[in-house]
Amino acid sequence: MPESVRLVCERIFLLNELPPGLQRHHWHWQLKDNYIAGTRLRLRKSRVPATDERRRWLQQKYPTGSHGTFAFAELELSAQEYEIFKTFEGDEIRKNRYPFEYEGRHYEIDFFLGRLLGLILAKARFATEAEMERFPVPPFAALEVTGDPLFAGGRLVYLSFEDLRREFASRR
Repeated sequence: MPESVRLVCERIFLLNELPPGLQRHHWHWQLKDNYIAGTRLRLRKSRVPATDERRRWLQQKYPTGSHGTFAFAELELSAQEYEIFKTFEGDEIRKNRYPFEYEGRHYEIDFFLGRLLGLILAKARFATEAEMERFPVPPFAALEVTGDPLFAGGRLVYLSFEDLRREFASRR
């Protein structure tokens, strides 16, 4: 694997609501992801409302074959570079990302906006696959969705919250 690519181990959980103690007005990042059609690339922009700090990246994320692991590469862009890549913008996902800690474990809680309003996911990252596999589902999670292609960003970008509800109803 090239040095610019890193291996990430994570599990993803579907939530019915924000975890206890976390509220929408708490400190967060605003993320805007544009998935470039026909590629595994996304153009990401973030903003911290509390400080107005902004960042921009070109990212690529793809599964490695192991459950819950993926290769991840990113290139930070200047504002000018982002504007050039912006011509390739595709379908967009907007979400607020909250840092959250529960029983010593750090999570990223994604509260989706727009067409996906109502979708809340929690991500936990791990140093090793073994650590990831031993980790229990947190009590604030409704369901683990790690590896479910329905919850991959490149798929979610084409769905609405109602589409997700219909899909879950059809799986029962």
